[in-house]
Amino acid sequence: MRVLLTTYGTRGDVEPLLALAVRLQERGVEVRMCAPPDEEFAERLAGLGVQPVPVGPPVKELMRGTTLPSAADLSRYRTEMVDEQFAVLPAAAGGCDALVAAGLAQVAARSVAEAAGIRYVYVSYAAVNLPSPYHAPPPRPGWPAPEAADNRTRWELDAQHVTEQFGGPLNSHRASLGLPPVDNVRDHVYSDRPWLAADPVLGAWRETPGLDVTQTGAWSLPDERPLPADLSTFLDAGEPPVYVGFGSMRPSPDIARNAVEAIRAQGRRVLVSRGWADLDLVDGRDDCFAIGEANHQRLFGEVAAVVHHGGAGTTVTAARAGAPQVVVPLQLADNPYWAGRVADLDIGVALDGPAATVESLGVAFKTVLAPGTRARAKALGARIRTDGAAVAAGLLAETLH
Repeated sequence: MRVLLTTYGTRGDVEPLLALAVRLQERGVEVRMCAPPDEEFAERLAGLGVQPVPVGPPVKELMRGTTLPSAADLSRYRTEMVDEQFAVLPAAAGGCDALVAAGLAQVAARSVAEAAGIRYVYVSYAAVNLPSPYHAPPPRPGWPAPEAADNRTRWELDAQHVTEQFGGPLNSHRASLGLPPVDNVRDHVYSDRPWLAADPVLGAWRETPGLDVTQTGAWSLPDERPLPADLSTFLDAGEPPVYVGFGSMRPSPDIARNAVEAIRAQGRRVLVSRGWADLDLVDGRDDCFAIGEANHQRLFGEVAAVVHHGGAGTTVTAARAGAPQVVVPLQLADNPYWAGRVADLDIGVALDGPAATVESLGVAFKTVLAPGTRARAKALGARIRTDGAAVAAGLLAETLH
């Protein structure tokens, strides 16, 4: 049995599919994975015994600026990505029994599966990405925000924008494969039976007519790596610090400096994760320490709070560790959604947008560092599942058998 997994994006897009890949391998399933050609992804796949199939330009190059590419550049990238997917995915799907696609950008995946006559599964990492009257569409870079009073109309406008962008290229390729055209690209990609790889405690799906959603829990693997020696030394040298990191995102350069100042004002030490933005220390004082790659599952249990951008993976990892959170959401994809969930569950604070001043961060830290916030975060963390990838692998293997 063989399965093709495909996604394009940052580490937060790739890691959940790798967790599914490992659980499928444990069931004797051979796995291939289409992913960005960045070296760190290729090494990660190879280390887990997953056959890599590079697709698209390196993501790190696209994320090198502090602002997103222009709307015109994004439109061009998206069209080129559709063409490359149709050039690469058919051969990658050869001999496969199923194709699992993560993310709306996987426009070609369902058509490739349809032409090959194999099972197709679309997966989302957050409920907000799936159409529902209970929430508005997420922000989509390069496209205007749907202006409407009600969520149903916003989703209809969102579908129009997606089809305007992808309809021509998609249907041209479908015609070359002998497939009929589609008139709603977004719903075609999502299908009417998508999977939701998100924890039901953090982000439950509300039943919506027209979509039969299977929520499996978040997809992750246990990380047993020890923390670097110098990091452990810093942690042992005083009270738990506040972690500040934005992963693959590139926030405003002022955020790290403002966060350090606001945390120090609370009498706390600071741990800054450099990430793709290469955040660094404001000065050389011994109450502030910068780190590179580290085991977040282990680290977040050792910190007083976690400051981040609202990525699905960071949110669930911090929540599982029982760490209070301060979310500074970039106005991108599911970041505002996860920020809202942290605030709604009362396990942290969500700032209003990506501008984080010393003052706004100071107010947030007074809340998240209070004993009551940590108690709520700890209680919620004990309820979060860790078996989402195993559940999904079991469901897929059963249907293929």
